[in-house]
Order: sequence, then C-alpha cells, then structure tokens
Amino acid sequence: MLEKELEAAVALARVASERILEFYALGIVVEEKLGADNLVEPVTIADRTASRIIVEGIAAAFPGDAILSEEETDNAENRLTGKRVWMIDPIDGTWGFIKKDGDFGVQIGLTENGEAILGVVFLPVHGKLYFAVKNAGAFLIENDEPQRLRVSGKTDFTQMNLATSRNHRSPRMHRIIENFGIKREVQRGSVGLKVGLIVERICDLYIHLSPRTKFWDTCAPQIILEEAGGRMTDVFGFPLRYDLRDVQNHNGVLASCGGAAHEQAVLNLKPLLNEFDRLRVKAAR
Repeated sequence: MLEKELEAAVALARVASERILEFYALGIVVEEKLGADNLVEPVTIADRTASRIIVEGIAAAFPGDAILSEEETDNAENRLTGKRVWMIDPIDGTWGFIKKDGDFGVQIGLTENGEAILGVVFLPVHGKLYFAVKNAGAFLIENDEPQRLRVSGKTDFTQMNLATSRNHRSPRMHRIIENFGIKREVQRGSVGLKVGLIVERICDLYIHLSPRTKFWDTCAPQIILEEAGGRMTDVFGFPLRYDLRDVQNHNGVLASCGGAAHEQAVLNLKPLLNEFDRLRVKAAR
C-alpha cells in the first residue's frame, strides 16, 4: 500500500538533497520572505530549487493530488477539495542550512482526508532517511542499513530527555523543564530532526509552544513518530488536522514517546498554559 508514493517521495527527497548540498558547499545568499503567518522569514535559492524539484516530481507522478509547499503559492481551494494532499518542506530548518550546522532536512508528507498517512524526512548532511506509511511501521536507513524504529515508551519524566528548538527556543521552556522534572535537554533545529531524536530513543519528548509551525513542518514527522509508537498533538492534546484553510499550527506541538506519557504531558502542561495565558485557538475549516 502506497508503495509508488513512498518510492517517489524517497527518490525526490534524495534528488533535492543532492542539489541542496551543492548550494550548501557554496556561499549562501540569504533573502527574506513574508511567511504564511505574515512574519518575515529567511529563504535561499536552495529552498526554492528543492521545492521545484519535489513539486514538479509529485505533480507528474500523481496529477490528481493537491500539493502544499512552503515555497509555493497555496491554492487553498484546490487543496481543501482534494482527498489527498502532499505537504512539502524543501528545507525544514533553513537557519541550520544558513548557519551550516547540519540541522536541516527535506520533508515530504502525504495526507488523506486531513490526516497524515505517509512521511519521508531526509537529513542531507547526516545521510539519514526516516520514512513511514500508515499501519506499516517507521524505519530509518543509515549507511544502507534499514532498521525499524520504536520509541522508548518511558513514563517517568525525570528519566526523559527533552528535545527543544535550537533557533526558536521559548523563554518559557525553563519553566516547563522545571515543572516536568526533566534533567536533560537536547537543542536541535528542524521538527524532523527533533522527532528523529525521539524515534531513535535519544530523546523522549518535544514541546513547541510557538504557534508558528506550519503543516509542512509537522506532517511527515508526525506519521513517522506515530508509526514508531509515539504521538503528536497540539500542546492541549488535540489532534493535528491538515484539512484547514489556515496552514498554521496555532496551538503548538507536543510530540512524545506515546502512551501514558503523552496523556500525562498534556495534564502537566494545562496549568502552565493557564499561567502563560495561553488559550486554545479553534481553527475554522
């Protein structure tokens, strides 16, 4: 099931990554763009080139599917009436690309009826390929050796490692770490990299309070995490939906090793969110 889709996504992620690494080896010219949330974000020719490679490849292989890419104009009407929508982030972690710290990845996700069903995350500098298809498990290929992924299943927060953002760390994160009793924090860029830490059992929890992530940031990582036994919701514990007009994840992101740990994380966050005067935003379809 979805063999053709997975094969195409993996191939396009690899081709796009080759071009990205060519730009990575050169001097990087940083431009500015107005993001989906009307805030200024960095962008490079590598982002746009990778986006074209992936979008054109997907459109040719699956002409009946809608496509949402960070670097392309969103055809919302087409996207909202389509059963299947591809969610593409050609370079998730552009700051990592610009800084040349290796913290960036190519992300290609596929949704059906608003839910993630396939995900590919390729880390060009690290040579790691994470992929998953709904009900078929999550896998990592590194050095040509595929391995099935399973989260740690930990339930004691004092024994967990927390993945946090390197470039967008919330000043409130210290309060969360204190409340949860977490002893170790690992800072990385890109949602895909941080989810990779969880599925490789390096970390167990990721909390992103900011409302600034978009569908293309979370779609592919979500299905990879969930097929490895973890969970991803908003910080209030509600499911992430990908069939909304507004592509912004206004209610943040909570990713975990799943099970009881996720439910407890939601309960622990509730008084903190009240303390931060954070109210859940109900998105219109």
